[in-house]
Amino acid sequence: MSRRFIAVTALVLGAAALTACSGSTAPAESGSSSEGGSNDFGLVEDGTLTVATEGTYRPFSFHGDGGTGDLTGYDVEIIQAVADKLDLEVDFKETQWDAIFAGLDAGRFDVIANQVTINDEREAAYLFSAPYTVSPGVIVVAEDDDSISSFDDLKGKTTAQSLTSNWNDLAKESGANVEGVEGWAQAVELLRQGRVDATINDKLTFLDYEKTNSPTGLKIAAETEDAGEQAFVFTKDKQSLVDAVDAALEELRADGTLAEISDKYFGADVTQ
Repeated sequence: MSRRFIAVTALVLGAAALTACSGSTAPAESGSSSEGGSNDFGLVEDGTLTVATEGTYRPFSFHGDGGTGDLTGYDVEIIQAVADKLDLEVDFKETQWDAIFAGLDAGRFDVIANQVTINDEREAAYLFSAPYTVSPGVIVVAEDDDSISSFDDLKGKTTAQSLTSNWNDLAKESGANVEGVEGWAQAVELLRQGRVDATINDKLTFLDYEKTNSPTGLKIAAETEDAGEQAFVFTKDKQSLVDAVDAALEELRADGTLAEISDKYFGADVTQ
């Protein structure tokens, strides 16, 4: 279970989320992300959008061919589509999560594209685009199990959860007995073996697993009412760039591009 997703729960919509390659090795000079550049829109310097992303966060930002191929992924394709709409080149800068916001603050990037969840603390410090990912929490059970259809039904059941995650808190609050695991892979293995009744995680994690491993013999039994929203992140002085990105996202949503990219990676539209 990703550390970015662990913190997105029905009860706490704030948490987590996540540097790039395309041949770039040196960071952009401080100030290279200032507005008023030479492209037609005056959005970024030299018409190049500098994008921070991890490059190790499948399926959002990773290298194909077992890690030796080109940078790709859900977030990578969406920000590339946005840049194409704005007639901008893209320069991806692969950056570890722990350093990604510091790099944005220092002006080394124009934007972070790495499944960053919108929350109050981040909104106080940064600007966000319109969300391009929406993911509620879900209960996952065996496909032949009809005994769980709501979070209330978890009372007395056993769920597999990482003990440091907010999903663990949600399971306990729902009355479940929790079997501690190291992450999603171990949780679904116990579930498929029938050793636990369910596991709680974010919907994206399940959809990615289902897309990659189908048929899994698992299904979603219930979803949280609230959902985490992920968006592109900018410094506070980039409002005109945010407005342009939002307009591009709206066009990409209307013409079906966002849904097409989402279906490629998740087999469903997780963009709204």
